[in-house]
Amino acid sequence: MAQQTDTDILLTISSLQKSYTQGRLTPVQMITTIITKLKQRGDDGIWIYTLSEETLIERAMALTNMSASQRSQLPLWGIPFSVKDCIDVAGIPTSAACPAFAYNATHTNTAVQKLLDAGAILIGKTNLDQFATGLVGIRTGYTAPHNAFSKDHIPGGSSSGAALSVAHGLVAFAIGTDTGGSGRVPAGFNNIVGLKPTRGLLSTRHTVEACRTLDCLSIFSLTAIDAQTVLEIAQGYDPDNPFSRPAIVPPASLNSDQTQQSFRFGVPRANQREFFGNADVETCYDNAIKALTNLGGVCIEIDYEPFLQANSLLFNGPWVAERYASVGAFIEANLDSVFPITREIILGAKDMTASQAFEGIYAMETLKRKIQSLWQEIDCLVVPTTGTIYRIEEIKAEPLRLNSNLGYYTNFVNLLDLSAIAIPNGFQGNGIPTSITFIAPPYSESYLVGLGSVFHHVFNNQLGATTFNLEIAPSLVQK
Repeated sequence: MAQQTDTDILLTISSLQKSYTQGRLTPVQMITTIITKLKQRGDDGIWIYTLSEETLIERAMALTNMSASQRSQLPLWGIPFSVKDCIDVAGIPTSAACPAFAYNATHTNTAVQKLLDAGAILIGKTNLDQFATGLVGIRTGYTAPHNAFSKDHIPGGSSSGAALSVAHGLVAFAIGTDTGGSGRVPAGFNNIVGLKPTRGLLSTRHTVEACRTLDCLSIFSLTAIDAQTVLEIAQGYDPDNPFSRPAIVPPASLNSDQTQQSFRFGVPRANQREFFGNADVETCYDNAIKALTNLGGVCIEIDYEPFLQANSLLFNGPWVAERYASVGAFIEANLDSVFPITREIILGAKDMTASQAFEGIYAMETLKRKIQSLWQEIDCLVVPTTGTIYRIEEIKAEPLRLNSNLGYYTNFVNLLDLSAIAIPNGFQGNGIPTSITFIAPPYSESYLVGLGSVFHHVFNNQLGATTFNLEIAPSLVQK
């Protein structure tokens, strides 16, 4: 871990708010520090577009000049964030990581607008797997980013830039998207939290769609509590988005005073766990199971086969045709402008039939019914976020198969209408982070954040790739 300096700022919401309240920091000072960091890093593949220094300082000055009563009405006053560049912000280009596709957005995504209205400061738009197609994070028409802990390893995708902007302490939180794991895989690879809410809680209006019926906005942050804070502000029923859904009363959260409360967590049977030869991730996962058991959890092995069957439908079934419906016409007219493997995946859906689409829907409804009773036996499912990680050169050599491997524990979540959160789970022997994901029925975000936060504190993990550690919660110190 890098040595901390006097100029380092811990960019969590609570830490910034405390510094602002105590007069130790102003939004202008915070923004000036971020601008300096961005200049020092140069073109690192994280950003596709950043707002000008003048615009950022002007925004920070406007917030600083507000009265105390005005500030009190803005729950994200002076909090910096980033947005994945397939999500529209008015007046800023949206490229979906394809320069030829870029257009100047005339509207702002509803959820992002709520964050801006709450006083947050947008730093810029982040890189991604082109058209949000992939879990590797390097399929871009711009500079390809790399893992926050290794120049040789992938950062995870598709929301690679969003996750990296948080991991490197450039923003307090980031808004990404998650169709088949894109809000969890890059979180796991870069030692941060990735919250994938229930489909429809965050409006997807004014985005470049991947799979319109499955797409979710996702939240990256250094802590689970920060992710919950952002969700509560950004969520809301959007009557102009046909896939928006109102929130319902969530289950009770598990907080630090309830660590002895028994909870039931499911894990795949031993012969259904896949680590693709990575013994370190397997060991970390085994350790996570032990830690959760020590926290009062009851571990129950479940049949993972229905989830694997759902996985196969995302890229091998008719849902890939939604990607063609979104950007297929553009790709056919601009073949040379699109990343080759992205072009192959999306155009491969061109000949799918309506009957195949209905067959896929029938199959998915059958799987939903099959796993419905499972939630009477367990409170959540706990899986590795990914079974392994790959080097950039490995992905270039085998892009399809290795990308598919990364979705082993993620692809099914939106198809089965579940909620999930990825939480850091220590480091492999090579210094690369690993992670576990807690999965539960829709509208379980509060419960998942509570349980994930408790688990996160057990390890007192380094926060992202920053110089800061998660503070130890006294009630969670292991005896």
